[in-house]
Amino acid sequence: VQKKVAYVMADAGDKRVTAPGASGDATYRQLEQTGLDALRAVYADVVVVPSAKDAGTIQAVGAAYVFTPQIKADFSAPSPYLNPLTVFNTEVVYVVTDPVGAEIARVKANGAGKAAFDEFRYDPGLAARRASTDLSAKLSDEVRKNDRLR
Repeated sequence: VQKKVAYVMADAGDKRVTAPGASGDATYRQLEQTGLDALRAVYADVVVVPSAKDAGTIQAVGAAYVFTPQIKADFSAPSPYLNPLTVFNTEVVYVVTDPVGAEIARVKANGAGKAAFDEFRYDPGLAARRASTDLSAKLSDEVRKNDRLR
């Protein structure tokens, strides 16, 4: 899509992730980057902004839409003795607004990743990367399907 959009990536202290069972900081950053990659697969130009409330900056960069992610993640393992966690599920909801802050749409997608012991013992982040890859593809598809975001 030949439009410029803005993607909100907050300061490290402003997490918007729910991640029971694991550290939210690292998880949030990885999923935030996944959301950015998903938008870059759809739009010609994606700029990063620190806040959806900074209308002056958003208008100055010429963004047609502003995407603010709401991220949830859940981690688990089939055994309490397994570390790293082997099952990773995530959900991202984009709240999409116009440059002055009026909501246009909400786009939601879920990603999932699993890794067996033989796979993750030398690659502890495998389940999370699989979930991120799954999530990125689904987010891009959901944005493309929404007629209001073209």
